Amino acid sequence: MKTLRVALATTCTIAAALFAFNVMIGGSVKGTIVPAEGGVKAWAISDTDTFNTSISNGTFEIGNVNPGTYNVVIEAKAPYKNALMQVVEVKESEAINIGEIKLEQ
Repeated sequence: MKTLRVALATTCTIAAALFAFNVMIGGSVKGTIVPAEGGVKAWAISDTDTFNTSISNGTFEIGNVNPGTYNVVIEAKAPYKNALMQVVEVKESEAINIGEIKLEQ
């Protein structure tokens, strides 16, 4: 019985450590939109993952993005057009600032 408890405690500790490690490996993509009222959502899209967030006051930050190469799409509202920024490289635990994105009409 004591061996079972030790094994269970060890398994729980390992599972918690793996979960904590996985939470820390994500990066983020952030930027600003001009005009501030023109953007609705920001998307980071790769071959295997899709992440999005709302744009607030012309700024966005897409968090917990897995490391990899992404296209960033800004979903705009009329009369503006959606914008695409290709090949954004996200690295572990880093915030990538893609700067200012100007929306066209």
